[in-house]
Amino acid sequence: MNSIFLRIYGGMLAALVLVALLGVLAVHLVNEVRSDQYRERLARGTFSLMADNLESMTPIERRRSIVIWVRLLGIPLTLEPLQGQTLDNSVRNRLLSGQVLVQQTGPHAAKVYSLVSASEQLVLVGEVQQVSEQLARATVFLLADELVRYPVAEQPQRLARLKEEKRFGFELNLTRLEDTKLDDDQRRRVDEGDTVMALGKGGDSINVFSGVVGTPWVLEIGPLYQMNPYPPHLLVLIGALGLTLIGLIVYFLVRQLEQRLQGLESAATRIANGRLEARVPAGGADSVGRLAATFNAMAEHLQNSLTIQREMVRAVSHELRTPVARLRFGLEMVGDAQSAEARHKYMEGMDSDIEDLDKLLDEMLTYARLEQGGPALDFQFVDLDALIDQVIAELAPLRAGVRVERGQMRPAVDGSVSVEAEPRYLHRALQNLVSNAMRHAETRVRISYRIGNRRCVLAVEDDGPGVPQGERERLFRPFLRLDNSRTRASGGHGLGLSIVRRIIYWHGGRASIDDSESLGGARFTLVWPRRQTLRPEELEQ
Repeated sequence: MNSIFLRIYGGMLAALVLVALLGVLAVHLVNEVRSDQYRERLARGTFSLMADNLESMTPIERRRSIVIWVRLLGIPLTLEPLQGQTLDNSVRNRLLSGQVLVQQTGPHAAKVYSLVSASEQLVLVGEVQQVSEQLARATVFLLADELVRYPVAEQPQRLARLKEEKRFGFELNLTRLEDTKLDDDQRRRVDEGDTVMALGKGGDSINVFSGVVGTPWVLEIGPLYQMNPYPPHLLVLIGALGLTLIGLIVYFLVRQLEQRLQGLESAATRIANGRLEARVPAGGADSVGRLAATFNAMAEHLQNSLTIQREMVRAVSHELRTPVARLRFGLEMVGDAQSAEARHKYMEGMDSDIEDLDKLLDEMLTYARLEQGGPALDFQFVDLDALIDQVIAELAPLRAGVRVERGQMRPAVDGSVSVEAEPRYLHRALQNLVSNAMRHAETRVRISYRIGNRRCVLAVEDDGPGVPQGERERLFRPFLRLDNSRTRASGGHGLGLSIVRRIIYWHGGRASIDDSESLGGARFTLVWPRRQTLRPEELEQ
């Protein structure tokens, strides 16, 4: 599966199938709970009423009443000790708290338990074959038997109290026959003492009507609704529709993402084939947009690195050609020399060429170390006064006609002249700047610094010809020497200033060039943090 859309969609499909399976199981469990609650709601009032009637009776009266109820209601009823029932502790506790329990024994049959006496630990047990019909007839009989004990005018209030006390799970009302919503035949049957069951308006419920003997009242029970379990196939249909909808949404969301990633893949392929100018459109603040921007930065860095590498290869081959040619010429001349003095002269020239090659290799290795990722920098506190004095002592004798002097020195507010830097590399950077200035100066080179609270600035300026405005940035490129008055005749290999810029970069600073206002030549300036709060590798981020 190479498509991101297919992967995401497949994962969502698997998740949805798992959720559907869990949903079917949940629906099944919910249906069982709802069925139990439905049966208990239907049986609660009727069996509570029977249990209450039995509680105040003697054992003989209880047996007689149970026999009568069984014959009239058609429901097998028994009075049994609680300890003899195979019930767990939670069910026993529910019985003892006064709840009516219903255990399903068949599709429409159930076994009903109701506590008669907590002190005697007796329960009334009934085997109901048709939960709705048998319980409806039993309820009508028990309520009518209870109501006839009260005057006609008090019977509606008594019914209301029974409904509240016994917590019947359906409506109970006393109404007059002419007020019922029955047809003539049904009213005739009720008037003759029959029990009538009528469908509700929607056809999903029934109402039970029965006349109360010796009164103008008709007892109405209901509506009684049928238990309708949640169908599992409905959940499957909802899941299928949900999967389709989610798939469409994911497709439109992921298609653009996939197209952008394909653009990245295409650009990476072009770069791998040598087309280093390939880039991707960088837009958006999301992860892909940031990835595209990072990719372009990487491609830019790779292109620049390879360009520099090619330039270095060409420049190195050119730089090596001259000293190697001089060495070959020197060897030939040594062989043809007629005197020891002539041979010594050629040997000195060859030694100078070898020293020149050694310096070139040293600069190349230094630049390569600084160009390839974060070099190992050991930051320490460096005394700028001591460093400047050391560089002046090392370089001043190399060109007697140029005076290297100290310019304006501005220590920190606290009088400190220490800055945090890598001593070896900072020494190399200052040495390269002073060497470059001495090669191009006419008579003077000046070194100055300024230390602030956060930054320090080190400047080297000369009274030479200066650098044109348009050529200043190019001056820091490796192996580049300008074709004006600062020419090849002044010597060097074109790596010194490149090394300076890389050193100050890894110190978290920058190198720049402008005109010297006091001496009239070029002024090179290094600016870097006085305290190194970031590690070198973090500067790339």
